[in-house]
Amino acid sequence: MKIGIIGAGNIGGNLTRRLTALGHDVSVANSRGPDTLTALAEETGATPVTVPEAARGAEIVVVTIPFKNVPDLPAGLFDEAAEGFTVIDTGNYYPHMRDGRIAGVEDEGLTESRWTERQLGHPVIKAFNGTYAQDILDRHRPAGAPDRIALPVAGDDAAGKKAVRALIEELGFDTVDAGGLDDSWRQQPDTPVYGLREGVAGVTKALSEASPVRKEAFRG
Repeated sequence: MKIGIIGAGNIGGNLTRRLTALGHDVSVANSRGPDTLTALAEETGATPVTVPEAARGAEIVVVTIPFKNVPDLPAGLFDEAAEGFTVIDTGNYYPHMRDGRIAGVEDEGLTESRWTERQLGHPVIKAFNGTYAQDILDRHRPAGAPDRIALPVAGDDAAGKKAVRALIEELGFDTVDAGGLDDSWRQQPDTPVYGLREGVAGVTKALSEASPVRKEAFRG
C-alpha cells in the first residue's frame, strides 16, 4: 500500500522502519521539513515530503504528532489522498506534560480521538496510542505465537477499522476491536490497557476494566 506518515518521532519513525521493511510505499513528513528526514529516508527507503504532500495518493495516513498540534495541520491535507483512504490517530492528550488545556476534551467531554477527528474533518481510527515505540521493532511475532501481543483498535468506520486491523496484523500483532470512537476512552492514557503487553484475552479484559473518569493527573 501507499502509506503517508505525518510525524517522525518515536512511533512515526518506527512505523516507517517496519512498514518499508514489509514492502509498503511510505512517505513521511514532520514539522521541520523533509531535509531533516534524510537519515531516516536513507535507512528505510521512505520518501521524505512536506506535511501538505504526505497524504498524496495514500491509502492509509498516520497522524502521529503532539495532540495540541493537530489543529495546526494544513487545510486540504487529505484532498489528494486515495479514494476510500483511512486515517490512523496515534495521539494522546497530556494536559500537564505537553498540551495544555483542550476545551473540547475538558468541557465537552469528547474522547481524545473524537476531538482529533473534528479537527481533521475526517473519520479516524485510534491505534498505536498505547504502544511502546520500541515494541513496533522488537515485539512483532508471527500469527499464533504464544507471546504475540494484541493492540486495541477503536473507530466508527467499519471499512477503515478492518484495513487498520489487517495492517497491524501484518506488522506482527493481534488486534482487539475496542468499539467506536466514543468508547475509545478505554484505551486513553492511564487506563489498564495503556502500555499493556498482553494477548487478546488480556487486552479484552483490560478494556472492560477501564473507568470513564479521567484522573486528575490527566485533566487540564
